Amino acid sequence: MRNKFDEQLNILNNELITMGALCEDAISGAVNLLTHESGKIKENVIETDKQIDRKEKEIETLCMRLLLHQQPVARDLRVVSSALKMISDMERIGDQASDIAEMAEYVTDSEVQSKIHITDMANATIKMVSESVDSFVKKDVALAREVLCHDDIVDDLFDKVKSELITAVQKNESNAETLIDLLMIAKYFERIGDHAENIAEWVIYSITGKHA
Repeated sequence: MRNKFDEQLNILNNELITMGALCEDAISGAVNLLTHESGKIKENVIETDKQIDRKEKEIETLCMRLLLHQQPVARDLRVVSSALKMISDMERIGDQASDIAEMAEYVTDSEVQSKIHITDMANATIKMVSESVDSFVKKDVALAREVLCHDDIVDDLFDKVKSELITAVQKNESNAETLIDLLMIAKYFERIGDHAENIAEWVIYSITGKHA
């Protein structure tokens, strides 16, 4: 019975890794669209988001099967319950990457984009997502705690982008619609950072039994 359970836990681990990799692909594609207009990349991001949605349902089913048909001990319960929480955050990351991809075409040619810190914010967010997934794969509490610290960096960059966009409005450097789109995109990155932070917190809980 235990061998069967361990086998399914290993499948769960691999499925979570796959879902995390899909999230990284979706965000990277969305970031590329900010500077390179491409219908192909946009389609890929939207399709990847759909794959993430399907993967969430598959993992959810696997978790329910583990809880209902096996006899998990306390640590196993932590792993399975944490997985259920993580896939919810991963699904939202996919949605927000798709939202950025949908809006990117409206800001690709904007001169304002090169004058604000949105690319730095995007890169910091990708780092958070990548390291939150890595911390799960490696069962690395220290790396997960680093992700929590990086959220402050993303939040500070979001505040900086907001200030820069206010300055752009005052100088009439672009039409209001483009500036609003850029602000919305920055907000999506900030939310992705929050979800990466959540994933890292659940990684810590699954390993230590304590909330960060």
